Amino acid sequence: MLAYLIRRLFAAAVMLVVIILVVFSIFFLFPKWAGVDIALSFVGKQAGPDAVEAVRLKLGLDDPVFVQAWEFFKGLFVGRTYAAGGDVTHCSAPCFGYSFRTEQSVWPVLTERFPVTLALALGAALLWLIFGLAAGVLSALKRGTLWDRAAMIVALSGVSLPIYFTGLLSLAIFSHGLDWINAEFVPLEESFTGWVGGMILPWITLAFLYAAMYARITRATMLEILGEDYIRTARAKGLREQVVIRKHAMRSTMTPILTMLGMDIGALMGGAILTETTFSLPGLGQKVLDAIRTQDLPFILGVTLITSVAVLVANLVVDILYAVIDPRVRLA
Repeated sequence: MLAYLIRRLFAAAVMLVVIILVVFSIFFLFPKWAGVDIALSFVGKQAGPDAVEAVRLKLGLDDPVFVQAWEFFKGLFVGRTYAAGGDVTHCSAPCFGYSFRTEQSVWPVLTERFPVTLALALGAALLWLIFGLAAGVLSALKRGTLWDRAAMIVALSGVSLPIYFTGLLSLAIFSHGLDWINAEFVPLEESFTGWVGGMILPWITLAFLYAAMYARITRATMLEILGEDYIRTARAKGLREQVVIRKHAMRSTMTPILTMLGMDIGALMGGAILTETTFSLPGLGQKVLDAIRTQDLPFILGVTLITSVAVLVANLVVDILYAVIDPRVRLA
């Protein structure tokens, strides 16, 4: 197990370096090759020539590419100083960029909004795992029954309906119509009950989409596994159906579910843009949308890095869980 863990950590470290270089290329190298003035993109089209030139000097855009890449890479771990003559700006580690429009580092702003996005993703993930797995397993065990057809119709609806529709519909019914829930976001430090009240509809709305997908995948995987020889052997040995399902079928079913869960949670760490916008949640998704509207490139870069690293970490955790569920994975 230790050797497997070391291999996965080494692979993750290599992939982290690749991610950083790819993000640097997307935001600094490729635009330069396309003839885009990167300094103008960072400072804004309304800035004067002096401001653009100052940003060019601060970012070192006239330096060789490998020097720029090294400064970008180093800044993530030890911080970075942007200097243009007597104008010196320091970005503390981890330096995910500096917005020359708002005169603030990207990292503190992102960390301020990250807990909202994390709470949204984890709360919704808990709901969609519980209801998605339960619906999928029951549909597989009761194949062809009224329950199976009803569950799959609901799942198809969840996959088909966009979040902004289900979100606005839930707001109209449960918040404005029935007045059961106060959907206004309340910071956790102010009131726990108010915070839960403001998050419950976003959790349900986001979980409805993913629970539908998980139910369909669970049903299909469970039906395939129930036809395997080792399941028939377990039943022939006289094991109770509950034991067969819980200890044999579910263990194999969890492998594709873990793969999906790692990818989905990792991707949501960059912000569930539609959900956060619909419910006015001050998370990363809403921030990156604001950055796109105002063309504030450093914040877009920062969220891109956070999302990429979150997907990497989530997949590392999934790989470790694979080894726990199936010991054969450790030999791979």
